Amino acid sequence: MISLEVNGNKYDVEVNPDVPLLWVIREHLGLTATKYGCGAAQCGACMVHIDGKAEKSCQVLVKDAQGKKITTLEGIPQDHPVIKAWLSGNVPQCGYCQPGQVMTAIALLNEKSRPSDDDIDDSMSGTLCRCGTYHRIRRAIHKASAMMAEGGKHDRTRTEGEKPKKKKTRRKRSKKTKAKGGKQ
Repeated sequence: MISLEVNGNKYDVEVNPDVPLLWVIREHLGLTATKYGCGAAQCGACMVHIDGKAEKSCQVLVKDAQGKKITTLEGIPQDHPVIKAWLSGNVPQCGYCQPGQVMTAIALLNEKSRPSDDDIDDSMSGTLCRCGTYHRIRRAIHKASAMMAEGGKHDRTRTEGEKPKKKKTRRKRSKKTKAKGGKQ
């Protein structure tokens, strides 16, 4: 029996201790945001936090994760600045790598609150994006960094059921329409 703490919850799972943590998270706990990409620690789709550090869960044996605090994307609050920046910046394209990208970005910002482009590139280099949205990822990390520096403040988003405000625009009427007295 292996005891794990994932996203603040305690789990006892009956698995072989040499099984990769990724499979336990997905198959036994049903937390499917963590993705299987390559199984060889080359893509980063399986990124989780173990005691606050970004780790590729396909290479961590479940016995080595016992007694540690594990966080998956499901354990990150939806109002976290990185999540907000990701959504407002339309970062995801296909979305497959995004859980790993987000977890890596959060770990980076926990270590360096104001990372440079080089810091971002170095940190994110082990988390591949098949769609090539790296420029959006970098921009979102800078935005999340700024939001965190402001105490987590972020652009206001509409609440559920709230309708967007219409912008008032003035349309110019052509000379022809003005002459006829009609509307455009």
